[in-house]
Amino acid sequence: MMGLSSLGAASLVGCSATGTSSIPPLAPLRMQAERITRITVCLRPFRAAGPRLDVETVANKRVVHNYGHGGSGWSLAWGSSTIAARRALEGGTRNIAVIGCGALGLTSALLLRRAGARVTIYTQERTPQTRSARATGTWSPDSRIAAADKVAPDFPALWEEMARTSYGIYQTYVGLPGEPVSWSDRFVLLDNAPAPVEPSTPQAEAVHFAGYGGRLLDMVPRYRELSAAENPFPVARVRHGTSMQFNVAALAHQLTTDFLLEGGRIETMTFHTPADLGRLREPVVVNCTGYGARALWKDETITPVRGQITWLAPQPEVRYGLYYHHVSVLPRPDGIVVQQTGGSEMFGYGIADETPDRREAETAIATIAELYARMPGRTLR
Repeated sequence: MMGLSSLGAASLVGCSATGTSSIPPLAPLRMQAERITRITVCLRPFRAAGPRLDVETVANKRVVHNYGHGGSGWSLAWGSSTIAARRALEGGTRNIAVIGCGALGLTSALLLRRAGARVTIYTQERTPQTRSARATGTWSPDSRIAAADKVAPDFPALWEEMARTSYGIYQTYVGLPGEPVSWSDRFVLLDNAPAPVEPSTPQAEAVHFAGYGGRLLDMVPRYRELSAAENPFPVARVRHGTSMQFNVAALAHQLTTDFLLEGGRIETMTFHTPADLGRLREPVVVNCTGYGARALWKDETITPVRGQITWLAPQPEVRYGLYYHHVSVLPRPDGIVVQQTGGSEMFGYGIADETPDRREAETAIATIAELYARMPGRTLR
């Protein structure tokens, strides 16, 4: 076990043989079950072929689809919506409806409004009640985005286009009040012994999820392995990097405010079948219903992937995230996000149950609490 020779109660201090380190002091995470403020569950809309972006005619409306992004909805939103907006504007129509008020709906509506279209978002729920509001909030552009053996030959290039477009636009939100988009240090902690593997959902055949991160190596910050002298944690190995993250509450508020200030409209409306689109006055519709498209459009190509977040009370002093024994911890202004990720991306696959699991929540917290309990010279309270 490696760690610090001394560790204060207020911080984890990275050190080296010369007394200096590239790792700044790290405030300790307060991992206690009594600090839980809420538990939320999100069903990610996975499609083996990747996001649906095709165009069809329904109820005399030209419908542009923009859904099915798995765990990459926020990360790819601007890029995917750029494609959807371009297709919606083909033919010169400037009166457009957007269905859905999540990540894809807001970005589609904003892009269309900025292109000069008259845009109304029709939604049953405002953004804080959507599944997009229950997202982890980390930059993860290829998280369950598709099955590697089910995508079209041109999909990897299309994905890269979406990822690069989104990445560039999100940079313009860094530093704004409320930190809608920010950067944080991340630590991947590894013991010598392999971590216990959490059981995945029983499936007849595992999905080979596509991974395209290598196409962005020229764009995103790299991770590196810390030396023993730099390692502030009681584990054998640590990889350190910097990653983009979304303060989803502030980002959604910013996008909604921008859309309304720029002349967009939001109306409450419930759609039960595609035929309900006939009630809309707009001739073109951008469908951004996410997992809801499974029921509305009877799209059986959407598979739910359950993900649960345990929210702990915010710790403004904590500015780093970590991953240890299949548990991810991410600091956000609205709370500390703790998430059991399982031993593979099959964890949660095919599960449509959105009931919070308190046992899963407390087990994830206990995993990280045990890590901090091994820190010399400090207590958890």
